[in-house]
Amino acid sequence: MKHFPPSELIINDDGSIFHLHLKPEQIADNIILVGDPGRVALVASYFDSQEFSVSSREFNTITGSYQGKRITVISTGIGTDNIDIVVNELDALANIDLNTRLEKTEFRQLNLIRIGTSGGMQSDIPLGSFLISEKSIGFDGMLNFYAGRDGVCDLEFEEELKKQLKWNPQFCAPYVVDSDPDLVSKIGKDDMIRGVTISANGFYGPQGRVLRIDLAEPELNDRIEDFRYKNFKITNYEMESSAIAGLARLMGHRAMTVCCIIANRRIEAANTDYKPYVERLIETVLQRI
Repeated sequence: MKHFPPSELIINDDGSIFHLHLKPEQIADNIILVGDPGRVALVASYFDSQEFSVSSREFNTITGSYQGKRITVISTGIGTDNIDIVVNELDALANIDLNTRLEKTEFRQLNLIRIGTSGGMQSDIPLGSFLISEKSIGFDGMLNFYAGRDGVCDLEFEEELKKQLKWNPQFCAPYVVDSDPDLVSKIGKDDMIRGVTISANGFYGPQGRVLRIDLAEPELNDRIEDFRYKNFKITNYEMESSAIAGLARLMGHRAMTVCCIIANRRIEAANTDYKPYVERLIETVLQRI
């Protein structure tokens, strides 16, 4: 069996895993991921009961029960670099014995559902709508550091993407990963749009926003809006879904992302009073999980 030395798997003195400060018994099989640490308490406010609350850096965690279902909600902070930490440590909690540092013989599969906010990239996507990332495009390059990435990615889509977007070779090579179809079917009903989501490795330049520094590829968002492949078009930007989907598929877990559209980049509209929509999305996911 595979052994994980202290330099690779860091365990705190209290037996918890390094960044999340969680112990294996503290996570449920159903895990909701949110970016904002403050949103953890909002999700947990719907729980019928709470077992515990742990905070470490930007990672807040509450595990509890909702209508008889044990659920964990964790904040990830912003970006796929944080997702790399969160998903690897959740998998370690589920599938590595932290006492012996050996991989467990029986695999434990997790359901990872990100609830987030996002900006639409097509003019016909209404503010306040709920959008499931059926496919996620990673502009961040994170998954390319892992063996087996080709086996979980849509390689034909990647090639067409680079062709139509006139991909700058100085950018990270993009990767494209599908969400788990069973989770998409379970969570996504007729009240949710299904789309293709870009996970950008930044909020400003990488998403085409211009402040005091001009863009290397000022026409990239126009190409993104015009992109078509089979029956797919790119629907929205956010910053985490590709890493969640990619790492989950490599590890054997199930994952998906659903976001509330709070801005539309193509018509330059935004809704800053989006909290009621996010609350409705949280309730919907909790009922369907």
